[in-house]
Formats: sequence, C-alpha cells, structure tokens
Amino acid sequence: MDREPFVAGQFYPGSATALDEKVSGYLQGEQADVRTLLAMVPHAGYPFSGAVAGKVIARSNLADRIVLLGPNHTGRGRRIAVWGDGSWLIPGNQVPVDEQTASVVGRLPGYSFDYQAHLGEHSLEVVLPFLARAVPGCKIIPIAVAEPDPQVLMQAGRDLARTVKDLTLDVSLVVSTDMSHFVPQEHARRLDHMAIEKILDLDPQGLHQVVTQNRISMCGVMPATLGLACAMELGGKKTEFIDYATSGDAMGDYSQVVGYAGVVVS
Repeated sequence: MDREPFVAGQFYPGSATALDEKVSGYLQGEQADVRTLLAMVPHAGYPFSGAVAGKVIARSNLADRIVLLGPNHTGRGRRIAVWGDGSWLIPGNQVPVDEQTASVVGRLPGYSFDYQAHLGEHSLEVVLPFLARAVPGCKIIPIAVAEPDPQVLMQAGRDLARTVKDLTLDVSLVVSTDMSHFVPQEHARRLDHMAIEKILDLDPQGLHQVVTQNRISMCGVMPATLGLACAMELGGKKTEFIDYATSGDAMGDYSQVVGYAGVVVS
C-alpha cells in the first residue's frame, strides 16, 4: 500500500517546485567520507527545524537503503510498527519501501507489520524530502516506535543490527526526533544537551535514563534508543555533533521553545 502525504502544505511546501527549492537551500555542508551508520534529525515545520535537518543530511554519507525510525505521536497501532510495502509519496516524488528487507524486519521479535501507526504520523514524512533529494533512488524501511521499555528497545536494536549483518546489507539509520517541547530557551538548552551528551557517548541506555529521570520531553527518545543500540552493534564508534537550534531562534520568542538537534554516527 502506498502512503499519501499527511502534512504537505503544512510542515513543508505542498508543491513539488517549492519543496525542491526549499530542501536544496537547506542541504548545506560537506559530506563525510565514511559511511554514516546513523543520522539524527528533527521533524518540525521547515521554518523551525529545516536548517538543522538539512545540515545533518548534507553531512551524512547515507546508504541507499535507509531504516527510518521515528516516534508515534498519534498513539495508534503497534509499538514497533513496520510499513512493509508500496511507496511513500511526497509532492513531485515517491520513495519506495525496500519490501524485501522490510519483510524480514517486520518478523523480528517485538516488531509488527502495521499501517495504522504511520497513517497520521508526521515524524518520518517530514524527513523524506531531504532523503529523496540527497540520496536519489534510495529505498526505505519505515518504523514507528512507541515501545516504552528500554530493555526491549535495546534488544530490538541489536536484533535489527544482526539482521542487517546476516543479510549483508549496506544500511544507514535515520532517527527522527525533536528535543524539549514548550519550555523556556535556557531550560531547553540545558536539558537537551544532557541528552545530546549521552548520544555522543553512544550510550542508548544512558540516554533513555537521563530523558526519563529529568522529564525531558524528547519525543523520539524511544526510536533513538533503538537506533543507537543498532548502530553500536553495527560497529559505530565515532559521533559528530552537527547543530542545535530552537523554535525561538526562528520566532524570536524564547519563553516556550522546542529544541532541534543533529548528530551523525559512523
């Protein structure tokens, strides 16, 4: 089944020409020489987070097979939900699902084939125009993650990595997450950098713990935990902080902001 765009014209331009122009403007920076195992990008409306997302994707050296991991804001569907077939449509383009790989991933312990978790969810869709522009011809394995148990997330990440190894695939992970939501600017920066530090340390359990204990409203902590566990199992050793910004930087109102961070793991 193909997935129609849900937030085109809202989070990002609804016309193909305007979207390509906007994304091209955001994709600024020099690509890394080594393969990117994981890229963490934000998923807010482009005026707020597009610059950070563009810098991350421009820096990333992504495989043309991409596992997309994002949070489930709607609460619908399964806890680790794989979209297994068809294509994801965006204005002027479509990104096909890697059905062969998805058919294996969706049968791993804890994973399920499920459309419902994805139908009204924006976190992966907002990233797609960047991937379509930066990695033409790429295929995706879209996964919405709403599993709260960190041990289940860790095991799911390791199982995903072992599957990638068994199938001898060249794969990159893209984790979609925003950081703190609707807190004062300095509060957001302080909390968000506590979480970013754990990501840069390649410490998925520590990330989940610091977010939970400090009540950091990082919406994608669950897919980030799973993704980091997978990247580590795949041999990830080097991290690079790309950028951090808040909605206040775009709006000029720093009283209640949302944080956006970018990190690359290789």
